[in-house]
Amino acid sequence: MSSPSRIFAARLAGLPAFDPMGDQVGRVRDVVSVLRGDGRRLRAVGLVVEVPGRRRVFVPMTRVTAMDAGQVITTGLVNMRRFEQRSAEVLLLAEVLERRVELLDGSGEAVVEDVALERPGPRDWEVTRAFVRRGTPGGLGSRLRGRRGETLLVGVDEVRGLLGAPTDAQGASLLVATFEDMKPADIAEALHDLSGRRRLELAAELDDERLADVLAELGEDDRVEVVTGLSPDRAADVLEAMDADDAADVLGELPEEAKEHLLQRMEPDDAADVRRLLAYDEETAGGLMNPEPVLLGPEASVAEALALVRRSDLSPALAASVYVCRSPLETPTGRYLGLVHIQAMLRVAPHEQLGAIMDADVDGVAPEASLEVVTRRLATYNLVSVPVTDPAGRLLGVVTVDDVLDHVLPEDWREQDEHQLARQGPTGS
Repeated sequence: MSSPSRIFAARLAGLPAFDPMGDQVGRVRDVVSVLRGDGRRLRAVGLVVEVPGRRRVFVPMTRVTAMDAGQVITTGLVNMRRFEQRSAEVLLLAEVLERRVELLDGSGEAVVEDVALERPGPRDWEVTRAFVRRGTPGGLGSRLRGRRGETLLVGVDEVRGLLGAPTDAQGASLLVATFEDMKPADIAEALHDLSGRRRLELAAELDDERLADVLAELGEDDRVEVVTGLSPDRAADVLEAMDADDAADVLGELPEEAKEHLLQRMEPDDAADVRRLLAYDEETAGGLMNPEPVLLGPEASVAEALALVRRSDLSPALAASVYVCRSPLETPTGRYLGLVHIQAMLRVAPHEQLGAIMDADVDGVAPEASLEVVTRRLATYNLVSVPVTDPAGRLLGVVTVDDVLDHVLPEDWREQDEHQLARQGPTGS
């Protein structure tokens, strides 16, 4: 199979990449380019391919034999070292699309929606044309006309502003579209690889729920940068969309004045949950716990419990157990009685009461209990969550295994790669 003489970069996003034997090695996430010697053209030097394990690797264009019919074919072995963008490299999808440029024919500004790659040589590709839309999408002109601006396919030498750092704010809706099929953890890794400015532009395009999920997966420095880069009202909305324990983790990394400012902008009930968690040391059960587990009374049926754990907003760890308590059924609850694992509910009739099948032998830990105590409790009893109770036996929240892992692993675990080596050679080959 041979490649066409012209390919549009945006159409490569998400395409499966195969080795010569026909086995899929990953999916294309971006195109890496560098300026040619004359400084007037971008030369594509490789692809960023996401392989299993969420690792993004560099595949040189010299190893790409075909890009056609909805797939990319590579030759030779794929270097599995993690891709790290160099200062001279430009990511076409992440950094060029939606850039505002000036049309040199004097007709005004346009926004780049795609770029065309053409082959001056057998395996040599360069950016030759830009598919642009006059005006700014969603701007005043398009609203007055009731439609978006005219589209043009122009040569890269017919626009100013395509190369180099952008001078104006850049949209990210097209970039967000390439993340549609990705999990929050994968988006977080992609966001980490962007420049600080582009990271904030991408965050601005994500809706509150999506951004909340991504923030929970980001490292400390990145999420502080994102939260402080948002407007206070937007940041408060995103924090409200997060689980209270994740929101507390983010706010705990901010200066006291900034933290209090955001708490005051949050809804009172959401802020109260977060303040309660911030009162504890982050390395204790109280600091780790989620104050919103699945709660029911002992007289509730298995059918009611299964309906609750089906909620899409619950993490797998929270949905794995239902906590049985006396009224009131919100934390801090009435007396904690026990828990029911989802497997136990699947083994009995839907009308069975939770009080009859609950495990009353899983004792709660004090909110002051150390991370080590919580970890040992999880491991000893093969649990995915541990109840946190006060001296009166009231349930305060639960610590899930994923929260513990975040604190047990090294602080930079999200950024670590098992190879921990930079790519070799000028183009990663």
